[in-house]
Amino acid sequence: MSANQVTRSAVRDVELARRYRADGYVKVPVLFGRARIDQIARRIDIASARAAETMRPGDYVLEPDGAVRNLWRLEAYDEFFNELGNDPDVVAIVERLLGAPASLMAVETFNKPARQGTAVPPHQDNAYFCQEPPDVLTVWVAIDATTELNGPVRYVRESSEVLLPHKGSGIPGNSMLLVDPPRYDNDRVQVGLLEPGDAMVHHCQTIHWSEPNRTGSPRCGMLLVYRARHTATAPELRAAYERAAAEYAGS
Repeated sequence: MSANQVTRSAVRDVELARRYRADGYVKVPVLFGRARIDQIARRIDIASARAAETMRPGDYVLEPDGAVRNLWRLEAYDEFFNELGNDPDVVAIVERLLGAPASLMAVETFNKPARQGTAVPPHQDNAYFCQEPPDVLTVWVAIDATTELNGPVRYVRESSEVLLPHKGSGIPGNSMLLVDPPRYDNDRVQVGLLEPGDAMVHHCQTIHWSEPNRTGSPRCGMLLVYRARHTATAPELRAAYERAAAEYAGS
């Protein structure tokens, strides 16, 4: 890499960090090239086809017709995903945004099969990450193009300062939702419209949600979740999460 390339990369990362800290999310165009995305898509397809055979029951979620909705903790099942989540170029961007050394927490997928990919209710991820300080982010990578019709993620700008009350959702794969989602102007909502390989990065307390996939094509996103190494599980947040989960289980 030339000196000019290094300079341009550093300038880009500084601007990404500025926008991430101001808004609670930022778009990263072409995080992965097309060939790499095709390779990732093939490995996700393999993992999805084998989920019932190779993964613990809690580590995958199915749609009502049996199609895979979510795959959790892929890094624990396939070294390919562990290496992907620890890609030095990706980690460098993450650490610039977090402002601290980072550790990979999880590699996941949110699949939205054609015509049936279910909605994700408004929530903040730290309701189940339970980390203090909340220096955790998710890199949401488009495996398929995301459009207005196939369930893109929608983010509320400047919504990450406070973790709001959550309750159990009763939705497999999305255990928590906001008790009382705040009202906000439409101009504060960013729609994550992405081409394959693009990414949206969001703070763990940024309010976000997605609608169903209304198209005839699948829409898959891969999530790389990272925490700053100085974070720790907050007992009171963990207890609130467990109470909500228990209430749903008992309903």
